[in-house]
Amino acid sequence: MSQRLNALKDLMDAQGIDALLVVQPANRYYLSGFELHDGQCNESSGCLLVRTDGPDWLLTDARFTVEAWRHWPEEHVHIYGAPRMEKIAEFVKSLGITGLWVETHAMCAEMYLELGKSLDLRPAPRLVEELRTVKDAGELSRLRASCALNHRVYAELEHALMPGMTERDVAWMLEKLFREGGAEGLSFAPIVGFGPNGALPHATPGSAPLRPETPVLIDMGGRLDGYCSDQTRTWWVGDRPTDEFRRTLDLVREAQRLAIAKVAPGVGTDELHATAREYFERHGAAGHFTHSLGHGIGLETHEAPGVGPIRPTVLKPGMVITVEPGLYYPDWGGVRWEHMVVVTGDGHEVL
Repeated sequence: MSQRLNALKDLMDAQGIDALLVVQPANRYYLSGFELHDGQCNESSGCLLVRTDGPDWLLTDARFTVEAWRHWPEEHVHIYGAPRMEKIAEFVKSLGITGLWVETHAMCAEMYLELGKSLDLRPAPRLVEELRTVKDAGELSRLRASCALNHRVYAELEHALMPGMTERDVAWMLEKLFREGGAEGLSFAPIVGFGPNGALPHATPGSAPLRPETPVLIDMGGRLDGYCSDQTRTWWVGDRPTDEFRRTLDLVREAQRLAIAKVAPGVGTDELHATAREYFERHGAAGHFTHSLGHGIGLETHEAPGVGPIRPTVLKPGMVITVEPGLYYPDWGGVRWEHMVVVTGDGHEVL
C-alpha cells in the first residue's frame, strides 16, 4: 500500500495536486485495503485524504472504527460524526487545506455541493485509476485464480444445461457454484439469455423455460480475493444448430482470435476494436456489432482501459483486458465470446 501511495503522490506532484480526497470505493481499497464496496451512491464507508506535504488520513464513521484500525495507523484515522459532509469539511479545513482536489467522477452531486460550501473543490484527473491499469504480480495471481474459478463454473454448467430450466434457474446455479468455489460474491449479476433474449447484450434472466434446439448466451463472473472474472460463452443446446448460428459463432470467434493476436505492448486499444470491426465489415456483419470490444478488469468488472474507439489507451505490460466481440440478431438471438487477456512484456497471455 505504501508503494501505491508513493506512486500516487508522484502523479499528484507532477500535476500540482497537494491534497486529494479519494472517494471511489475501489480506489480507496486499492490504496488502503479498507472496504472495497459502498452500498449505493448516497452511502459511504469513508474516504482517504492523500497529501503530498503531510500525513494521509482515513476518514470514516463510528460503524467502521475497528475495521479502519486494521488497515490504517490508528493515529491517522478520523471518525467523523453527523452531518457527514459538514464534519468532513471541518476536518479538512482544520488541517489548513482550503483547496481540495476531489474525484468528481465518483461523487454524488449532494456530496460535491455540500463540501463545496466551505471548501474550494477542484476536479481531479483519474490518477488512482491510472495506477490501477497496470497490475502487479500479486494482482495478476489473484486474477488468474479468479478466472480459473470461472472456467470451472462453466465446465459444470455446460453439462448441466437442459431443456426446462429457466434463465433464473441458471443464474441461481451460477451464483451457488461461484460461492461453493470460494468466491465472496459475483462480479455482477449474471446475464443469461435463451433464444432471442441472447440478442440483448445485458439480458436480465427471466422465467421462460429453455426449449430444445435453442442458442444460449451466458455472461458471468465471480469475485475471488477481491478480484473479478468476466467471461461470456454462447452454446447451442441440442444437436441441430442452425447454419446461421454456426456461421455467427465462427465469425465471432475468428474476430476475437484476430484481435487477441494483436495484443502487445505499444498497441492502441482502438486498433484491437478496429481489427474485430473490420473483420465483421468484410463479412457484412458489422451492423450487428453494437458495443466496444472489451474493457479493463481487476477490482472492478469494468475499469480502465476501455477497449474501443473512444479514448484509446496504449497497452502496457501488466494490463488486463477482456476481448469480447458479439453479433446480435433480434429474431433469433446473439453470440458473444469473451476471454480475459494479460499484456506481457512481449505479447499476451490468455487467461
